[in-house]
Amino acid sequence: MTRAMEHNLNGSTLAPGDVQLIVQEVMLRFGGVTALAGVSLEVRQGQIFSIIGPNGAGKTSLLNCTSGLYRPQQGEILFSNHHQTTDLVHMPPYRIAKMGIARSFQNIELFKHMTVLDNIMAGCHVHMKTNILSGMLYWGAAQREEIAFRQFAEEIIDLLEIEAIRKQTVGSLSYGLQKRVELGRALAMKPALLLLDEPMAGMNSEEKEDMARFVLDVNEEHGVTIVLIEHDMGVVMDISDQVVVLDFGRKIGDGTPEEVRHNPEVVRAYLGEDLEQTELKSFSFSS
Repeated sequence: MTRAMEHNLNGSTLAPGDVQLIVQEVMLRFGGVTALAGVSLEVRQGQIFSIIGPNGAGKTSLLNCTSGLYRPQQGEILFSNHHQTTDLVHMPPYRIAKMGIARSFQNIELFKHMTVLDNIMAGCHVHMKTNILSGMLYWGAAQREEIAFRQFAEEIIDLLEIEAIRKQTVGSLSYGLQKRVELGRALAMKPALLLLDEPMAGMNSEEKEDMARFVLDVNEEHGVTIVLIEHDMGVVMDISDQVVVLDFGRKIGDGTPEEVRHNPEVVRAYLGEDLEQTELKSFSFSS
């Protein structure tokens, strides 16, 4: 049985419904290949905002631009928090992380030879104020800070129901559990905006249900704004507040799950057939 969390995971200072992120006319090219062609979108505080599209549509490229791994040639990415709005385009990833943007990756990026607890503690590092020397001495303020963040990490472990594996090395865990640990590390940053790149990829149906439940808990109980990339359209349509559809770097759909489900251009992009041959009412994003 999980204990109630004493700490809130949400690092946003905005009221629910306020605009947290604006992507405006973002262009990203790799040589002659256009990954993003003038993409614009708006994410509001407290939303689960999903980005979907066929393989190669530019979904991960958009998250990479938002987290500072890629720099678009044109456009703005405006992030609001702590009573200020900042363009992220020219900022390094470590500064973007300090501002309150955390993410998971399509391919798991954990410290495989460290324990589950140590990996989650690594996510707390962005908030630690003690320097290397005081940390080595482990005395006074450094000791108190370490104890406080360890308690926070233990609360995240309880939330994600991974108490039994907290001292195991990450490399010895199953793929689904590693995905859960990566989510925990991102949550340890107390994000204002959480970017999840295919958090349910490669999971069986039971693992997907668990992960979807954790995502909903983080959003509904803590108010964390989530931008989600996911190929399981059943999950996307069930948990999302808003869905944007990309295809070959262009935005072709934007709205509620029901609106997107019946968008003719979205249907055409997914099915690759003439609209006249498609019955929108029976169209399903079940896989």
